[in-house]
Amino acid sequence: MAVLSSAKGAVLPGACGGRALALTRVLGSGLRGAFATAGGSGSLLPHRWASSLPQPDPVDRSDEDGGGDIDWDNLGFGLTPTDYMYVMRCSLEDGDGFSRGELSRYGNIEISPSSGVLNYGQGLFEGMKAYRRPDRAGYTLFRPEENARRMQHGAERMCMPAPSVEQFVHAVKQTVLANRRWVPPQGKGALYLRPLLIGSGAILGLAPAPEYRFLIYAAPVGTYFKEGLAPINLVIEDGIHRAMPGGAGGVKTITNYGPVLKAQMDAKSKGFSDALYLDSVHKRYLEEVSSCNVFVVKCGVVATPATRGTILPGITRKSVIELARDRGYKVEERLVSVDDLMDADEVFCTGTAVVVAPVSTVTYQGQRYEFRTGPDTVSQELYTTLTSIQMGLAEDKKGWTVAID
Repeated sequence: MAVLSSAKGAVLPGACGGRALALTRVLGSGLRGAFATAGGSGSLLPHRWASSLPQPDPVDRSDEDGGGDIDWDNLGFGLTPTDYMYVMRCSLEDGDGFSRGELSRYGNIEISPSSGVLNYGQGLFEGMKAYRRPDRAGYTLFRPEENARRMQHGAERMCMPAPSVEQFVHAVKQTVLANRRWVPPQGKGALYLRPLLIGSGAILGLAPAPEYRFLIYAAPVGTYFKEGLAPINLVIEDGIHRAMPGGAGGVKTITNYGPVLKAQMDAKSKGFSDALYLDSVHKRYLEEVSSCNVFVVKCGVVATPATRGTILPGITRKSVIELARDRGYKVEERLVSVDDLMDADEVFCTGTAVVVAPVSTVTYQGQRYEFRTGPDTVSQELYTTLTSIQMGLAEDKKGWTVAID
């Protein structure tokens, strides 16, 4: 590390042993339970709910060629609407768990202004990628069961029902197949998948929503940071904190991301790639970047902040730790101080979107610290090892990938 001069983001079996109705039958089931009035006349709620989701498309576009006019060589990380999204519903009043899911045309949804997600932030999301195999015969997912389990863990914290692992993985596969023409060519990017779990039911007082929706949409993406595969530059944010002990920093709730936008935008306005946050108690230990975990390397020892409730347990983070140990590196999950970072040889970030991103510089209180990047670095070695497995270029000896044919 060198000190430099100051320089001021289908159909599916039902769960829980309950009734397995197609979502369209649920939507059209008419007057039941809370949807019926005391006098037996129909409420407007069933009709409004039925019209609030995009309807199934009778035309199958999944086998159409190409992804429109996309320039695959200059694909960034942004929303390119694709053809289909996947939808499931769960009503606590019915008590049957999530209904059978189905594919609908991608589009806007209607939701009650008094929904749990809009009023109380009752929502979770995941981020995943599907890659085209080298021989173009199908696609590959990376550890989708881990995303499903993390959503279940977050749902428990947020008082929400969650799809089973089987439901989750099946839904992801169906979404990929329905949008297969949008999967970038090998080496040009991936199809990013965004599973969402939201409290869609209307609620006025502070309480869990009575109804939930699970949705998945997709978009073709390239590299996350504007630097592409080039090293990124971070600034330590010591005034705004991402999470606090006892809070929800360790789950992927939507409420963790809005509060970091100000720090992130301030960092970008000053020319940095993103902000790196400190713990809210001592204000001297690293936590994570806005949308990824952080690692430091010193004399061949890899260290990353331990996940103790304030840091998201990233799936890429977990995978990189295992791969580093397999390759003979000592890996420590512990408190990592600002002093540890200043003294590091290398710094890098991990996440689904960023994969493994080397950090060139970190600025703290006006002082800029520089770190090793490029060939022959630990981060480059781990990036190559991880992406080779994800893209099907190397044998998956760990059973991490799931094929979609």
